[in-house]
Amino acid sequence: MFKRILIIMISGALTGSVAGFLFWSLSDLPRVEALEEYTPLESSKVYSSEGELIAEYYLERRTFIPYYDIPAHVKNAFVAIEDERFYKHHGLDFIGIMRALYYDIKAGKVVQGGSTITQQLAKLLFLKPERSISRKIKEAALSIQIENRYTKDEIIGLYLNQAYFGTNAYGIEAASRTYFDKSVRDLTIAEAALLAALPRAPSYYSPFKNPAKALKRRNLVLRKMLELGYISEVQYEEALEEPLPVKPHRRRYNAPYFVEFLRAELEDEYGNNLYTSGLSIETTLSMKLQQLAEDAVTRGIETLEKRVEPGVQAALVAIDIRTGGILAMVGGTDFWQTQFNRATQAHRQPGSAFKPVVYLTAFNQALTPDDIINDGEVGYPTPEGDDVWTPENYEKRYEGEVTLRYALAHSLNAATVCLADLIGIQKVVDTAKALGIRSPIHPFLSSAIGASEITPLEMTYAYAALSEGYRIRPLYIERVRDRDGVSLREDFPFLKRAVDEAVVDEIRDILRSVILEGTGRMARVIKRPVYGKTGTTNDYTDAWFVGFDDRIALGVWVGRDDHTPIGKKETGARAALPIWIDFMKNYRKFW
Repeated sequence: MFKRILIIMISGALTGSVAGFLFWSLSDLPRVEALEEYTPLESSKVYSSEGELIAEYYLERRTFIPYYDIPAHVKNAFVAIEDERFYKHHGLDFIGIMRALYYDIKAGKVVQGGSTITQQLAKLLFLKPERSISRKIKEAALSIQIENRYTKDEIIGLYLNQAYFGTNAYGIEAASRTYFDKSVRDLTIAEAALLAALPRAPSYYSPFKNPAKALKRRNLVLRKMLELGYISEVQYEEALEEPLPVKPHRRRYNAPYFVEFLRAELEDEYGNNLYTSGLSIETTLSMKLQQLAEDAVTRGIETLEKRVEPGVQAALVAIDIRTGGILAMVGGTDFWQTQFNRATQAHRQPGSAFKPVVYLTAFNQALTPDDIINDGEVGYPTPEGDDVWTPENYEKRYEGEVTLRYALAHSLNAATVCLADLIGIQKVVDTAKALGIRSPIHPFLSSAIGASEITPLEMTYAYAALSEGYRIRPLYIERVRDRDGVSLREDFPFLKRAVDEAVVDEIRDILRSVILEGTGRMARVIKRPVYGKTGTTNDYTDAWFVGFDDRIALGVWVGRDDHTPIGKKETGARAALPIWIDFMKNYRKFW
């Protein structure tokens, strides 16, 4: 009797313990209803003004795709290798569990898993990757609840969007892009089979690291698909002949300097959401003009480096003068070698490209292009007052009394400094600010001929203001939407009158003279009115050409990062203007 009572007591205790353990394990079970609010980490996408995808920002490269857009043969490939009874069980496959247990015992180690696709989904979305009985109990309970609430297609769709496929590809669409450079909608049977082969061990079965193992497992998936009736014998034989991919399609995104310039601002505004929330970012950039700009820079530097030592860099900025929108941006010759953006980050002396600011200041004070200024050898006290500075012209000679038009067209330094001294250098500084230049312009006479450093972006926006007389706020984002299409941000052009209309006509007049008779004569090959100014600094360290037509303001800078000379006689007209001409001659074919 005592033994019977003891057995009953022990049995009761064990039953109570098991029940207690089950209660404890399931007490904090997540709500499967949360799947209806499922928002996976999704990359944000950057689009050009033409609607072309330029780049993605992501922590996990993922693009969510609805289950109904995933082809049947793709789903079948995963079912065949991961869970062949998927469409028959209700979350737990007891036959599969027993079969896996048999093979594990026979092999003396774990060789098969018994988890269904539903269990894997529950684990991916709700549970920590710990190995414990409690987690397995939760996994089973969640799987049953998921099966009771959602269709099989919804379940496998969520699983395929969440699974990791290696090579930084999260979700089936990103995997399709990474391995085959195509959408999941366009995958062949063999390609679907390879992707289905990966989630078990993405690195081990990678076609890039272990092609023999990847091929063997892909062919196993194909064999399973044949056995289950998902494909025919002919399809099977054809699929076996398809080669594996040999390298991943990593996104070397377009317009990289612009994309990084954009990212810096968006990260300040959206923080980590920029990389996880699937934002859609519409920009002002034209990919057609961007490609033209990159090609012009490449050709220009290749030609230049036939004359000088290699290592020359360049920057280009194209702006829509009607809106202020950035149409193209090149920050260097090769972003993948150096990410320093010379268009926005390089503060360089603009040399004579700054002179129009001086002449604009003079016109604001009622002088005209036909007024006379002295181009002579004159000494000016240095800012410290302990020496005398005498500006020299490029040709080392002085022209005497000349018109303001002639002085700018022929880029006479002595005449320009004389003019700045006459009208007041502080007023020149004020004019620069009115045009939108934010970099400090030092109130010294040497600034009149470009001694203060400015970025190419600032210089180009200043010329955009000269073109029509409106200070233009930089514009590069048109709209930001969330993953549901709701607008989060919308930017509009902002133009403010900065130059009187009559003065605009005068500044355009003398900038046209630069093209017709001055240092920009090479640009006469453009058979329409264009306006601009060369810039060259001491020892040929910086070469510029900045100008505009009736649509676009374009700035080009050429130089070396270490501030050493580009090469002997490599002026703005010789080193930068050819790039400017290349772009301006051709852009109207595309925009």
